[in-house]
Amino acid sequence: MATETKVSTHAIEPLVTGPVAQARRVGRGPAIWLAGDPEDLKPWMDRGAAGIVTNTVVLNDMVKKYGQIKDVVQRYLDITDKPVVVEVDGHSTAELMDVSHFFTRMSDRIIIKIPCTVNALGAFRRLAEEGIETYCTTVFSLPQAAAVAQAGATHVLPFCEPVKQMGGDPTKLVRECVRMFAGWENRPYVTAALVRSVDTAYAALRDGADGIIIFWTTFQEMMEHPLTDTWNETFMGEWVAMHDASLLEGVPVRLD
Repeated sequence: MATETKVSTHAIEPLVTGPVAQARRVGRGPAIWLAGDPEDLKPWMDRGAAGIVTNTVVLNDMVKKYGQIKDVVQRYLDITDKPVVVEVDGHSTAELMDVSHFFTRMSDRIIIKIPCTVNALGAFRRLAEEGIETYCTTVFSLPQAAAVAQAGATHVLPFCEPVKQMGGDPTKLVRECVRMFAGWENRPYVTAALVRSVDTAYAALRDGADGIIIFWTTFQEMMEHPLTDTWNETFMGEWVAMHDASLLEGVPVRLD
């Protein structure tokens, strides 16, 4: 992926200009990323989703169903022209780099996701220098978010539902990250991860997240509201009434 350079009084820093950075420049608001089985996601990819995000739990389920991980990743690439985030892991920075390059060679739409570890810091720096967008996952504290951002991670992923399950505020870290990075040029995206309910999605978006990662079932539930249902029924009734009165002549109405 292409990079550009920013000249400062201290050094020349690489700026990542990958698919998410490009999409944000023309975007209309917080990004909604989908997770799950590629067959389940296929009908949802043309309904406004920013792209697909994987984790190793989902990937392990998918390889049991579809075979080798490279074939699973290709399935994701085949159902969309949007970015696909592939989570990788490793026991050293060198291993993380090698594994990351294995997947980035598959497509320039691949974004690498790496868990928050000391070894990951070196990988984020080196991948940023190569112009590769990265997600840092398993972020549970503000110091962690600061460290990985300084290392070069382009997306910081505060985990939400695990905090909620322990009785905490699931989007407190989202708010803290938004405040910490406010005003910083070339700041990382703050993307709420492990969002598994409409309530948590609402809280993350309210608190300023640049995006949320959800399963397609939560995406569907986000579109539901009793008042929406009531008013949609009212408006559809009026539409059908105009059709029944033959007042929609020439309009391609389908009532099936």
